[in-house]
Formats: sequence, C-alpha cells, structure tokens
Amino acid sequence: MSQVETDAGSVAADELKQFIERIERLEEEKASIQGDIKEVFAELKGRGYDAKAIRTIVRIRKQDHAERQEQEAILDLYMQALGMVG
Repeated sequence: MSQVETDAGSVAADELKQFIERIERLEEEKASIQGDIKEVFAELKGRGYDAKAIRTIVRIRKQDHAERQEQEAILDLYMQALGMVG
C-alpha cells in the first residue's frame, strides 16, 4: 500500500470515527430526553390523566390541519361502515 493510500485510509477512518462518535452522543441525548418524557408521563398519570389519550393528542398535534382532517374523515367512514357511529 502506498503512503497516499494509507493517508486516505487514515483520513476516512478518522472521519468515520467522528461520525460514529457524533451518533453516539446524540443517542445518549435521545435516551436522556426519552427518560424526561417518561417522567412527565408518570407525573401526569399520577395526577389522574390518561397517558394513552395524551399520547394520541401529541401525535395529532404533530399533523398539519389537512392531514388531520383527512385522517378523521377516513376514520369516520370506516366507523360508519362498521356500524360504530349512530
């Protein structure tokens, strides 16, 4: 292997290592944030709120208005087809 190939491999290895270390740091931050979210859900459950309903509301609030309306229309249509709305 020539010196140029060795240097190129070293540079690529260093760059790869930096990417991996960044991912590892972000994964640690993500785990910490997930722990914080878990604590908030435990607190709200302790105060009598329904965690499943809160998760649904959080998911719905992430959607834009048109997407939410479309999803609600489809859900309503399916529920009507199953005789669940009356």
